[in-house]
Amino acid sequence: MIDKKIPFEFLFDYLISLDIKTKPMFGLWAIYLDEKIMLILRQRDKNPESNGVWIATSQEFHSSLKKDIPSLTSLTSNDLKDTEWQLIPEEHPDFEASVRKACELIVNKDARIGRIPKPKKKKG
Repeated sequence: MIDKKIPFEFLFDYLISLDIKTKPMFGLWAIYLDEKIMLILRQRDKNPESNGVWIATSQEFHSSLKKDIPSLTSLTSNDLKDTEWQLIPEEHPDFEASVRKACELIVNKDARIGRIPKPKKKKG
């Protein structure tokens, strides 16, 4: 049986002022604000090094975001190579404080966070 519980629910307390949408996505949870994907929440047994809060951003913002959130790491695994996403690892000692900071940036409409997903390809 698949666990449908959303991990890291405490972060919703920091985003309460926003009209966010949460969607399940391949066993993960995507957080959207308007048309932009902002975060992905991951807590799975497979590849635990990828567990935590993924931040949707672009490579050009990685270093400036890392100055604001020092716990950020690039998201890499066997399945993901050279990605735009940044990760706040679940096992990091400052995990909750880092997630809170990311949420503050989102609430303050920081342009470095959030991406409009590529449109789905139509089946031909």
